[in-house]
Amino acid sequence: MVESFSLDNGMRVMLAPTKGTDTVSVLVLVQVGSRYEYASINGASHFIEHMLFKGTRRRPTAQHISRALDGIGADYNAFTGKSKTGYYVKIDKSHLELGIDILSDMLFHSKFDPAEMNRERGAIVEEIRMYEENPMMHVADLLEQVMFEGGSLGWEIAGTPKIIREIDRDEMFAFHKQAYQPRNMVLVVSGNIDRRVRGWIEKRFGSQKNLKEVPGGFDPAVLPEKQKTPRVAVQTKSTEQVQLAIGFPSIGYDDDRAPAAALMATILGGNMSSRLFVEVRERKGLAYMVNARQSTYDDTGNLMIRAGLDKDRLKIAMKTILKEVRKMRREPVSARELREAKTFLRGQMAIRMEDSYQRAQWYGMQRLFKSRVQSPAGFLKKIDAVRAKDIQALAKEVFDLQRMSIAAVGPYKNAAAFLKAAGM
Repeated sequence: MVESFSLDNGMRVMLAPTKGTDTVSVLVLVQVGSRYEYASINGASHFIEHMLFKGTRRRPTAQHISRALDGIGADYNAFTGKSKTGYYVKIDKSHLELGIDILSDMLFHSKFDPAEMNRERGAIVEEIRMYEENPMMHVADLLEQVMFEGGSLGWEIAGTPKIIREIDRDEMFAFHKQAYQPRNMVLVVSGNIDRRVRGWIEKRFGSQKNLKEVPGGFDPAVLPEKQKTPRVAVQTKSTEQVQLAIGFPSIGYDDDRAPAAALMATILGGNMSSRLFVEVRERKGLAYMVNARQSTYDDTGNLMIRAGLDKDRLKIAMKTILKEVRKMRREPVSARELREAKTFLRGQMAIRMEDSYQRAQWYGMQRLFKSRVQSPAGFLKKIDAVRAKDIQALAKEVFDLQRMSIAAVGPYKNAAAFLKAAGM
């Protein structure tokens, strides 16, 4: 049975025990990311993620931390998004106390050594370049830059090379202190959980204090206005294949229509039986990769269609994709499509929940962003209740071609050149 409670300092905790496993995952989510930053420190949340692995008072170097975790065969990592930052360890159940200790040490006692920070600047700049030079990865970032232009939701998660080279250590450390307060965090332990876990959590996390200053917030998303011509971002690159991303503003984390959105994305482009995969790849051979997925934030979302296309067949590919988008608006999905999509999502959830880390992710995201924690079974019950007309109503709202944004990486000088090649 899943337990949910809060420590005296306001830190939210969830325990999600699982039978039939010898592993346990500890995940801490912090409600901070690139959209919580201000312009001069864009990239700070991601930089902080790196620095928390670089040494603490008790484990003074990166090697002390990595050896402690490698020495027990742990799977560990961290990630930064626009609305959250996460740190996790997945370990043998016998090492749970150590996993909790290491995470709390990193989160609250990292040194932010200036010399280490200066060395890490170069590594992050190279990470930024790596993503920028990978068209398949970069096109999604380009899409959100143009879709949410004018607000922090459109900023790069990792910042820019210029900011990373110049960001002040003390300013970044102050940002960390403000964001990394217990009341701004969620801790999830999932898997084979030792009955002593509450005491370990209370000792390592319950003793941490909040600041008087509350964690910072973010400005509302700036959404595209209706216009006849799509908003377009282009990265000019001499390639034979065009990486394409088409996006529409969608729903936020706590929207009751999330089940309908999940089914809509699945039917449109969520698997190898989806409409886009069948039409774009199987019947016309226009792409190897084509899919649709829903990205969700606090106050909005992004329904994104992605494809890797032959540049000489861009026009027919765009026509085919947009035909399927219009069809989602115009006609209810068939009873067979709806039934199969529900079964697909049920199967995917079952696979996901077998893994202690994935279970931790599920419950952590629920506790961090939603007004009420929903179990996987509860979500699937709502999936089962979705009707074809619910999906069509959402499609009519989301797939507004006058609010469409496009990003492309390929041999186009500018947006106008891309639109001409795409027949738009």
